[in-house]
Amino acid sequence: MRTASTPRRPRTAGLSSREAQIMTLIAAGHSNGQIAAQLVLAEKTVKNHVNRIYAKLGVGSRPAAISCWAPVARADAEAASELSLSAAPCAASS
Repeated sequence: MRTASTPRRPRTAGLSSREAQIMTLIAAGHSNGQIAAQLVLAEKTVKNHVNRIYAKLGVGSRPAAISCWAPVARADAEAASELSLSAAPCAASS
């Protein structure tokens, strides 16, 4: 149970914290295999996360996801826990 004294970090662009972690690694140029090794996950698990990320961002490719993620990550760094973003920032701008 979450209490009022425990701040809740918003999900960046509608992504879970694990998806945001994976998207950050994708944007840094890591392959699915490299991400899997770094996070100690099966590569298939990473692929599943990547597919969910694409769906949430409303994109169909890695470069498109990175293009969507860059401004979201920058805004998140600037506003931290005060930021409220839509669930699919790229789909809305298409």
